[in-house]
Amino acid sequence: MVLLNAEHISLSWGEKTLFDDVSFALEEHDKVGFIGINGTGKSTFLRILAGMQDPDTGTITLARGTRIGYLPQSPDFSEPVTVLQQVFRGAAASFAEERAYEAKMLLTQLGITDFDKDIRLLSGGQKKRVAIASALIHPSEILILDEPTNHIDNETASWLEQQLKAYKGAIVIITHDRYFLNRATNRICELDHTKLYFYDENYEGFLARKAERMASAVASERKRQSILRHEMEWMKRGAKARTTKARARIERFEALSSRSAPEIDSSVEMKSISTRLGKKTVEVKGLTKSWDGVTYIRNFDLTVARDDRIGIVGRNGTGKSTFLRILAGQAKEDAGEVSFGETVKIGYFAQDCGHMDNNQKVIEFIRDIAETVHTPDGTLSAAQMLETFLFSGESQWARIGSLSGGERRRLYLLSVLMSAPNILLLDEPTNDLDIETLTILENYLEGFDGAVLAVSHDRYFLDKMASRIFEFQAGGGVQEYLGNYADYLEKRAETEMFSVPAKTEKAAKPKARALGKSKMSYKDRYELEHIDDEIADLEDKLASLKEEQTQNTSDFVKLQQLTEQIEDLSARLEAKEERWIELQEMAELENS
Repeated sequence: MVLLNAEHISLSWGEKTLFDDVSFALEEHDKVGFIGINGTGKSTFLRILAGMQDPDTGTITLARGTRIGYLPQSPDFSEPVTVLQQVFRGAAASFAEERAYEAKMLLTQLGITDFDKDIRLLSGGQKKRVAIASALIHPSEILILDEPTNHIDNETASWLEQQLKAYKGAIVIITHDRYFLNRATNRICELDHTKLYFYDENYEGFLARKAERMASAVASERKRQSILRHEMEWMKRGAKARTTKARARIERFEALSSRSAPEIDSSVEMKSISTRLGKKTVEVKGLTKSWDGVTYIRNFDLTVARDDRIGIVGRNGTGKSTFLRILAGQAKEDAGEVSFGETVKIGYFAQDCGHMDNNQKVIEFIRDIAETVHTPDGTLSAAQMLETFLFSGESQWARIGSLSGGERRRLYLLSVLMSAPNILLLDEPTNDLDIETLTILENYLEGFDGAVLAVSHDRYFLDKMASRIFEFQAGGGVQEYLGNYADYLEKRAETEMFSVPAKTEKAAKPKARALGKSKMSYKDRYELEHIDDEIADLEDKLASLKEEQTQNTSDFVKLQQLTEQIEDLSARLEAKEERWIELQEMAELENS
């Protein structure tokens, strides 16, 4: 059943055409990943589908009774309302009252427990999780999500992935998280040069099909050029238009000449730009940072090697961004010491893109940093560097305020790299960047002549970039793992497997609780007789899953599934052990 049908949609902004007579149909079980280069209009198209914006031409038709849930890329959090009020913003009071308990459950699962806190006081990641709860709580047959994984940690991204897999309706989603895209979608829609291309595949299948489409287009263009050369020679010899055959041939030549060549995306590609880095880089000793009575980093030591590739992970609110701000000189440690080598030049890519004047022109913004840069390929001007980063001659004179979120991020990234740093600090660099730009950034970092420290929730990015992972934990601890993100998952699972204490008679038992009843029912006695076997069975299954996990380190989809099964089984085992203690206490009270 078709839930939504968009027909002959066209939209232009000034002289720029975003969509040219495109159509889009969404069926009830579709999970569509919507992709394309930044600035091509992905978010705008989703707003049109959601009924938040009108196209220049075209129609949107919904099946009878179809409701749409919409998560914008940048939700509005300007009103002085509580967290719970934000979740139900725009909804009827009766609906909010009816669903309040469910909303609190969702928020708790997302790590938000202060339901009465002013929404404006939350961090970016916390606000995003509130917005996700709001999108999920409202009943809908179509869920439209614009960059839902921005600003959320890996655990929350995995949780959301499972929610979307279980969602009964249709989904349209923009995301740069390639693992998320691969697992949560069954169709890909690509916006490319004002047209839509559809692939009945997940992201992995799309890559293969896209390569085939581009190769076919290039082959067709090669054939067209060959025919044109042959026909051109015939025309030069003096085409005689007297005969029907000659006229047909001339018309064929004119048709071939007027046909446009396929548009091939230019790529963001830049050789490593950096200044010489001496032997000493960055040393951190005994670093401690607290605020509001909570310690976020405690007694942390780190020596950064000249070619280090460090990934920084952890739940939102564990001090990751604060640590980078301390290294960048934008925050002060409470205790400890941070020292730098004389040749160190920091390049800091802030999560909020720092200060950018919306009225300033793109090229003026870059020229304020450097008129020219020296690369292994020679000296390039600011205009040439902008061309490299997909800003054409015309768009270089656009005002920053007119750029899309992704274009602003791309421009900001260029500004950081143009300063020729030899230590790169990247705070969530993958947010709002299109996949093509991410791929080029990853390739750039491979050849970067210096050290990189990156806070990121993008598992794919961390797998390609990192050689060390530092996990920032609640309470201020920081744990180091050698390897990339997949290695980190494997080693963390091994640590958890060996740290699960075996239940023994010598284990300390909690004090007896005040129970509502002292006598055991027949059901309680039966449960006590069999619960040891149930616990043993769960322990065996858990050990088996963890063993399987250590043998599947290269299959990321399988690894994620095993991690989720282990978390579920561990929770069930913990609940069974709690119940065993409770039953033992009831038996002791009854026998005393």
